[in-house]
Amino acid sequence: MRTEKFGEKVYFFACILYNNGMHYEVLSEELTRRMERERKEGTFRSFAFEESGALRRKDNPHDGATVWRPAFVRDIDKIMNCPYYNRYADKTQVFSFYRNDDITRRGQHVQYVSRIARTIGAALHLNCDLIEAIALGHDIGHTPFGHAGERYLSELYYAHTGRYFSHNIHSVRVLDTVFPLNISLQTLSGIASHDGELELSEYRPAPLADFAVFDAQIESCYRDAANVRKLVPCTLEGCAVRISDIIAYLGKDRQDAQRVKLLGGEEFAAGAIGSINAEIVNNLTVNIIENSYGKGYIKLDEAHFAALQQAKREDYELIYRNEAVERELRESVRPMTEELYEKLLRDLNEGRADSPVFRHHIAYLNKPYYKRSVPYEETERNQIVVDYIASMTDDYFVDLYEYLFPHGKYKIRFKTYFG
Repeated sequence: MRTEKFGEKVYFFACILYNNGMHYEVLSEELTRRMERERKEGTFRSFAFEESGALRRKDNPHDGATVWRPAFVRDIDKIMNCPYYNRYADKTQVFSFYRNDDITRRGQHVQYVSRIARTIGAALHLNCDLIEAIALGHDIGHTPFGHAGERYLSELYYAHTGRYFSHNIHSVRVLDTVFPLNISLQTLSGIASHDGELELSEYRPAPLADFAVFDAQIESCYRDAANVRKLVPCTLEGCAVRISDIIAYLGKDRQDAQRVKLLGGEEFAAGAIGSINAEIVNNLTVNIIENSYGKGYIKLDEAHFAALQQAKREDYELIYRNEAVERELRESVRPMTEELYEKLLRDLNEGRADSPVFRHHIAYLNKPYYKRSVPYEETERNQIVVDYIASMTDDYFVDLYEYLFPHGKYKIRFKTYFG
């Protein structure tokens, strides 16, 4: 048994110590016995969202829940069969310019989020199908080249339209409009409000009445980027995904930073949650279950929340704001994004049917099985360009730039296994 003092309170952690100094916390004996008893007797309190409450835009009989294919399993299937789901595999998570399969890509990240959130959800008796749907869809609208690519695209979109781009909101657009998949409101709400950059010690859902309220929330985020951080999941399952998004990247990004030798001799501090990925995932998950079981919210205690915040600050200082990484993206991807944006917009305005924006994007979306009330090509032209660029993988982006600008000034030089 280990104790730590935080402020005026003393926290008790049961943990297994290994020779190398790492610690892995376990649930308290009291909670373990309670969980076992309540599971056996069926007396546990459940705050799971009921399948019968799933709302969809269209009352399509084909989307109705069945005994073997419940509502949120249908959402999972729709998301995994969305054409853009494949593109997760070649989108930057944190580190661009590496041809190295040992570095986390966006597709791996969403799986990590799903696995962690389902572990938490199963322990808390939540709806794990809803959790999986939110987790697998939460980054499907992400740009190539990670958050840097997101910033550059938002700058251009705002300069042309006065509207902002964010990957959270665009993930909803992909699943709700670009591909009109009739995804449930509960899944879309969790995706829109998954913001893993804003950590909280306590997450409480905010019920959502209908799609009209949700649509107003989404529109407000296009007009004011600050509104994205005001979104709150409408289900406890959405809250589980939101905190799991942070847990999934906090230690994994450190692991990748070490793998690409970004850190040199820098070391991360070991707080209440540990310093390596396995410790961080285990200890935050255990603490959430310990503090949230049988309650209508998700909570970390003060010591673990403070350690999470400290770990995030270190990640920002040593990884995300690393000047070498920032400079490389700023000097290549940013001007390339601007050239692509302006060229594709010009092609649309001039009606150049031979342009990739028509042949590779609009034609790709004009499939007869995507039933639309308005043809996609009638979408506002800046939005079409944004949809297209955001859909690209890193490699697609580079290939398109070289295709459109064969003598262009900018080149991406990838670091290989042996480079």
